[in-house]
Amino acid sequence: MDFDFTWLLWGLPLAFALGWIASRLDLRQWRIEGRQAPKAYFRGLNHLLNEQQDQAIDAFIEAVQGDPDTAELHFALGNLFRRRGDYDRAVRVHEHLLSRADIGRKERDRAQHALALDFLKAGLLDRAETALHRLEGSAYEAEALLALLSIYERSRDWPQAKVIAEKLETAEQGSFSNRLAHYLCEEAEQAVRTGDTEKALKLLNDAVARAPQLARGWLALSSLKSQAGQPDAAFNALRELQKQAPSAMPLAARSLADLARQTGRLDEARQLLTISDQRAPSIDVTEALASLCEDREIARTQYLTHLGRESSLVLAAQWLAGEQFSNPAAQAPVQTALAQASMPLKRYRCAACGFEAQQHFWHCPGCQTWDSYPARRVEEL
Repeated sequence: MDFDFTWLLWGLPLAFALGWIASRLDLRQWRIEGRQAPKAYFRGLNHLLNEQQDQAIDAFIEAVQGDPDTAELHFALGNLFRRRGDYDRAVRVHEHLLSRADIGRKERDRAQHALALDFLKAGLLDRAETALHRLEGSAYEAEALLALLSIYERSRDWPQAKVIAEKLETAEQGSFSNRLAHYLCEEAEQAVRTGDTEKALKLLNDAVARAPQLARGWLALSSLKSQAGQPDAAFNALRELQKQAPSAMPLAARSLADLARQTGRLDEARQLLTISDQRAPSIDVTEALASLCEDREIARTQYLTHLGRESSLVLAAQWLAGEQFSNPAAQAPVQTALAQASMPLKRYRCAACGFEAQQHFWHCPGCQTWDSYPARRVEEL
């Protein structure tokens, strides 16, 4: 049977027409989806501006589904998850970005940095540490080193903290001499607890050589010398502190007075404390000067001299303790009330976050800031 070419003549135009219609339908669908994705993106931005994080996340998820190849949408979505505290989903988003082969080095480093932040916020310090080490040599290296430094400080890994601080100082990210000296002092405290005083002494000598202006090194060195039965050497360390960090003398005043009595260097101690008192009156310095006075009335004069320059409820209560009340029965309750009222004024306060404590801290337990506690009491600030 002969083949009828008439059907072929009709079929070719028909196939062309159907293909054209199909392509137009695909193009229309693509345009619709292309318009929907930006709408979802801008809707998400609007929710963000209105601080509606849940709705913004839903909008960005819709936008990502419409355009899964856009890395910026993934970054926005991951950051939103992190801000909301949904760390598992933030980690999945950023790990997905890292698994893609079509993103460049810049975006890959950015995703690695975001992943490290996810782990940090989630408190997964070991995984954060690994992620941060992978940023070495990237544009985020300085930020990664600072984050690593924070991790090692929180975990009290002082040798590793020293390594990172030295890298930051080499990279000209600021001066870390004080922090490095603090790390040496921390290591010295650990050595003292284990009974290795020789190592502690070496560490403290390194600390004062690296940062002579840091009071902590001299105070720790004096304490170690005193424990070793060397009161003269301990006194000399505090005398050096008065030269290098005079504003920290209130922290050393009581120890200086005790060492002066042990060594018989009372006049020298009075001179050092008087110089500090003339520079800036201090409750602790005044108490130390009073303790070095053999005559009780002269000691009480020290309190009055301070009160004439600066009012102080703490010292006023101590002065009144030596007064004879016309009604002796009233002295005990009045003295108790004054002691309770002045107790909060004896605290130390962090200048960075306001955290108050009975003892002086070199590293604030509240905000983790170094050297944020003044040497003076709350009443004197």
